[in-house]
Order: sequence, then C-alpha cells, then structure tokens
Amino acid sequence: AHNGCLMIMPGSHKEFVACVGQTPADHYKQSLREQEIGTPDQDSLTALADRHGIAMLTGAAGSATLFDSNCMHGSGGNITPYPRSNIFVVFNSVHNALEEPFAAPAPRPAHVAARTVTPVS
Repeated sequence: AHNGCLMIMPGSHKEFVACVGQTPADHYKQSLREQEIGTPDQDSLTALADRHGIAMLTGAAGSATLFDSNCMHGSGGNITPYPRSNIFVVFNSVHNALEEPFAAPAPRPAHVAARTVTPVS
C-alpha cells in the first residue's frame, strides 16, 4: 500500500461520468505516466467515492490483479525506495473492435491499441 498501490471504486463502471477537455495529439505518451486530461472533475470523483467507496488493491511481488478498467481507478506516487512496475493488458470483445477516435486527433499506434480482431481461444 505504501508504494502507490492501485485503487478502484468498485461498481463505478456502471456509471458514466463526462470529462471535459480536448485530447492532444500523441497524448498516450504522457497518459501512460500520469493521466491529467480526460479525467472527471473533483465533485464527480467525490460523488463516485461517496457511492462506491475506494478499495486499495495490494498483493505480493509477482501477483496480478484483474479488474474492469471502466471502474474509476488510479494510484498515488511511490514514496518508497522500492520499484513499482505495472503492465496493462486489455482484452476486448471482438464485437467491440476499435473505431476512429471520438475525440483524439488520430488513432493511437498499434503497439498501444492493436487493431487485430482475433478471438482468444
């Protein structure tokens, strides 16, 4: 918990929260380090936390966490001398293939958002 664990608001994936602002070009480069654009305002976050609570997801080294990334989630900074590493793997329904971006000026590159629509078997 002390090196910036993942926190989620369980059940928040069932609610839509609008986010203001325009997505700049190549924003994925920055958003993988810190997400500042496309995030809810403080009042919306407070309302979600009041309704859903905040769960801290921790585990031993080498453990994995699976969660719906549409749940409101985030983590604080690592204030320890020990490293923290994350890998994000997203599985999506073949019926929900990527389309042209709704707000970004261009699609993310294939190494960030693959366009191969192959079912996992």
